Amino acid sequence: MEIIHVMHTGRSAVIEIRDGGRYHTKKPYRVTVNGEEKLTSDKTIVSLYGLKPDTQYCVEVWDGMEKAGDTVFCTDPEFVTLDVKRFGAKGNGIQDDTHHIQAAILACPKNGRVLIPAGVYRISSLFLKSHLRLELEEGAELKAFTEPEKFPVFPGWIESYDETDGYNLGSWEGNPLNMYTGILCGINVEDVVIYGQGTVNGNASKEDWWKEHHRYKEVFRPRLFFANHCKNIVMAGIKVCNSPSWTLHPYFSEDVKFIDLFVSNPADSPNTDGCDPESCKNVDILGVHFSVGDDCIAVKSGKIYMGRKYKTPSRNIRIRQCLMEDGHGAVTLGSEMAGGIIDLTVEDCIFQRTDRGLRIKTRRGRGKDAILDGITFRNLDLDHVMTPLVVNSFYFCDPDGHTPYVQSRETYPVDDRTPSIRRMVFENMTCTNCHVAAAFFDGLPEKKIEEIVMRNISVSYAAQPKEGVPAMSETVPKSTRRGLFARNVSRLTLENVKIEGQTGEAYELIGVDELVRN
Repeated sequence: MEIIHVMHTGRSAVIEIRDGGRYHTKKPYRVTVNGEEKLTSDKTIVSLYGLKPDTQYCVEVWDGMEKAGDTVFCTDPEFVTLDVKRFGAKGNGIQDDTHHIQAAILACPKNGRVLIPAGVYRISSLFLKSHLRLELEEGAELKAFTEPEKFPVFPGWIESYDETDGYNLGSWEGNPLNMYTGILCGINVEDVVIYGQGTVNGNASKEDWWKEHHRYKEVFRPRLFFANHCKNIVMAGIKVCNSPSWTLHPYFSEDVKFIDLFVSNPADSPNTDGCDPESCKNVDILGVHFSVGDDCIAVKSGKIYMGRKYKTPSRNIRIRQCLMEDGHGAVTLGSEMAGGIIDLTVEDCIFQRTDRGLRIKTRRGRGKDAILDGITFRNLDLDHVMTPLVVNSFYFCDPDGHTPYVQSRETYPVDDRTPSIRRMVFENMTCTNCHVAAAFFDGLPEKKIEEIVMRNISVSYAAQPKEGVPAMSETVPKSTRRGLFARNVSRLTLENVKIEGQTGEAYELIGVDELVRN
């Protein structure tokens, strides 16, 4: 066993218990801090609170009466704590506390802390500043208003004075469009930590943001957390729930960490993805529990205009020790990925009751910069996932999504509109109670998927499987217990892959140039 110090602030810390478990440890462990009993945990990622600033701590993990490991660190110094109630916030669930909390944030000096004590604080949008530590105490809830008129608007595009460029603030599904500001919102800020045991509640429901959600066309629904061109951002420990649309949306940002969160939206809530890094670099998603109404994690890099203009891929995304439940896809890439997605690793996670495990959504028209490469999934447990692995090059999004150009399986010329999928590796995956298919890989005939490696993977099916479509594209029939389907793949490696209980052929291979079997 190994005990890893993940991060700390002046008042908290996060450790990782590495005993081979995925999201949950293999058994519960006692955790002591400087010799005092702190808690018992069955999670691999453990948050500790109630620490003192500028103090050395030794955290020990115990298996019964036997010490399993320890780690030592010193908490950050702290100058002052700004309690928002001293700034006029009531936390009574009635008063609009937005301006009072915002005043505390703006007044906070470097090495200071803004504290949200227990209570219910009604807010619209709070804007972050650099070098901020914002703690939500246990029992604290930031509860958002739902009236659109209470939220400022971020214009999607503001043309520069010389008309040669512009300023992009708002965004919706990969395009520069007007949006209501996020409930927690950062623009060009750095070195921010939002942490604690409290809750940020977007408060959305079918009576407001989710009611007739398609009507928001002039200004699109707010995100619960929106970070535009930010650096060194950490969100740790808190619960975020009932988001009006995407929950966590870092946008053209880098060095972003989401640690030990609970992201919760109802299963039937519209467009409530859990976390959507868009054109971001160096993103860690660690120990997060997702239960949402759309994709748990959806990595993006803009639609055609934004991808071509900025050519900024999402790069170096690390997803580890997470639990994904009830979403359409556990980890989705696309469909707005015209800038590309490079070097993404998903490991030591559990996927439960999602429609798909990996879900790649691309299509003709995304462009030559829409490159997917270095995609690795390993050490995963999947249960009641309809189809564990899906790569769809014919996703029928956008107004032209059902046209022959997007949907035809005929060979088209390769040009500036043609996306590409390079190398993907899937290894050490146990998939039980699957329903529709083991895997579905559908590449473009003119630009085949370059390489897929599947190693040490077992797939078994539910006793009473549900019928479904493995990929959202035309000509794909509904099915149950389908095996592995691969079309238009240059090289496919199958090493110790077991598919048990499928109906029909275990492997349907069409246009696979090289098949390597072990």
